[in-house]
Formats: sequence, structure tokens, C-alpha cells
Amino acid sequence: MQAADIEVDARGLNCPLPILKAKKALSGLQSGQTVKVVSTDAGSVRDFQAFAKQTGNELLEQQTEGSEFIHLMRRR
Repeated sequence: MQAADIEVDARGLNCPLPILKAKKALSGLQSGQTVKVVSTDAGSVRDFQAFAKQTGNELLEQQTEGSEFIHLMRRR
């Protein structure tokens, strides 16, 4: 996974908190910058896909590493 401008630790948080943390981080970024969110909530995979469609932010990559789900998003 490529490097991100900011990383958000959402481990141990359940829906909707990983999305809310990502939304807050994205609001502080400029267009084109990226945020990496690390979550332990399995539901975050589909949540981030839906969030990207709803907001127009680009979901660049998703990975699963053990019990962690990693999401990379680019601000629109």
C-alpha cells in the first residue's frame, strides 16, 4: 500500500466510528491528499466502499492484514 499524508488509528472502534474518524481527517486535507485508516471492524470494508460512493472521495485501496482492515482514501 502506498504512503498516505495522514494515518488514522480506528482499531477497536465499531461502525460508524471508523467512518466518522475518516471523515474528520479528510476534512482537514486538501484535494488530492490521502488518508490511511486502520480498523479492526470487519464491516468497515463495505462501509468505506459506501462512504466513497456517497461523498465522491476516492477509495484507492483496501487490504486485510490479519485482523486489521486498511483503507486508503483520496480527498476529492
